Amino acid sequence: MKEMVKAVREFHRKYALKARGGEEMLHRMNLIMEEVGEISQCLTKGKPRQDLIEEHADLLILLIGNAISLDFDLEKAFWEKYKKIMRRKGRMINGTIRVSET
Repeated sequence: MKEMVKAVREFHRKYALKARGGEEMLHRMNLIMEEVGEISQCLTKGKPRQDLIEEHADLLILLIGNAISLDFDLEKAFWEKYKKIMRRKGRMINGTIRVSET
């Protein structure tokens, strides 16, 4: 994870994202929604597996970039959240499993 964060930091530096509005959270949220839409298109339109993989990588890069922009440790946040969700009970809702608080 540390190497991925380092690489995304370099991306932010190379393109001066902070100085050019690229670290503004509303802008980043729009990019995340765009990537989720592209993942959905891959699934609904039967696009090649490689396209689906690339869109997931784009989403991960954006999420790592959010951690950089907001100055928090994403790996630490992951493990804290993981511990919480592992204590939850799974429930079947409309034929699929849900693991959430409510």
